[in-house]
Amino acid sequence: MSDLKVDRNAKTLRELTLEKLREAIVQGYFRPGARLVERTLCDELGVSRTVVREVLRHLETEGLVETVARQGPIVARLDPAQVAEIYELRGLLEANAARACAQNATPEVIENLRGIRRKIETAFESGDFAAVLAQTEAFYDALFEGAGKSVSLSVVRTLNTRINRLRALTISSAGRGVESNQEMNTLLRAIERGDGEAAYDASTAHIRRVSELAQEALGRLAEPH
Repeated sequence: MSDLKVDRNAKTLRELTLEKLREAIVQGYFRPGARLVERTLCDELGVSRTVVREVLRHLETEGLVETVARQGPIVARLDPAQVAEIYELRGLLEANAARACAQNATPEVIENLRGIRRKIETAFESGDFAAVLAQTEAFYDALFEGAGKSVSLSVVRTLNTRINRLRALTISSAGRGVESNQEMNTLLRAIERGDGEAAYDASTAHIRRVSELAQEALGRLAEPH
């Protein structure tokens, strides 16, 4: 009866739908405040209404969808105050992790970070922003793991969907690829040297800059079209 064995690596239709809709919101296919009509989503995604409802409920827990009276589910609006708070929290966690990573990183951790950085640079060069998002998330996972900050990483992961939504707004800014690579390579060099304070400062500067870019992007989204 080996043919009945469950393939634990196979993604369910719900998981695939969740990934697709999450990506569509994160990358701006659906604008903030846009209504998410179940029937339309069923047609676009090619899945049942039951699956769409389950996915929308999950995305609401991630902060990407909100339910409005007499409207139903909509794409969550980006509130500037909440965005500032996300970056404040991210800055505290990432800067502390950067310092600890610089102080504790093994050669294997550093080589892994270098490899991911190369992938990010290649993705920026080719304009593959989806890959930039994926590899940037991988970089920070490796940084937190190298720092031995497992609890901090678990907190960051609860915010990753919102963080990636904001990253998608900032990485497409003119000249951001060059600027981001410079900032991140400054951080990586500090980790390579084992300089915890320089890593902390580089991380803080990077978060401060992306926070500014995110607020600028929110201002443009708020402008009438």
